[in-house]
Amino acid sequence: MKELEKLYHYIFGILKNKKCFLYKIGGVENHIHIIMALHPTVALSGLMKDIKLAASDWIKRERIFPYFRGWQDGYGAFTYSIEAKEKLIEYVNNQVEHHKIKTFREEYKELLKEHGIEYDERYF
Repeated sequence: MKELEKLYHYIFGILKNKKCFLYKIGGVENHIHIIMALHPTVALSGLMKDIKLAASDWIKRERIFPYFRGWQDGYGAFTYSIEAKEKLIEYVNNQVEHHKIKTFREEYKELLKEHGIEYDERYF
């Protein structure tokens, strides 16, 4: 199993323990996407904190990403209707090809605009 797949499997375990349903996880070397149903008793901010802390410890313990220095301070989370699930899964499946055309920064700015979220260029 490749290193990224091992990480995804570990994160899946965290989500399962929190009663969240994972539809798809994937990404590229500098970010990941998680398509999931958040359990109603789980706060997203707490879940992200748990994922980052536990995955950081696991990465260090397993020594699978020697250049990993930690997650970014924040995270992005967007809600979609269940009808968009298949399109989102396809999007995550095509991350490598997608990022040959568009950078993470460009992608993230488009998502913020799409969802009507104002942002400050200084934080990019």
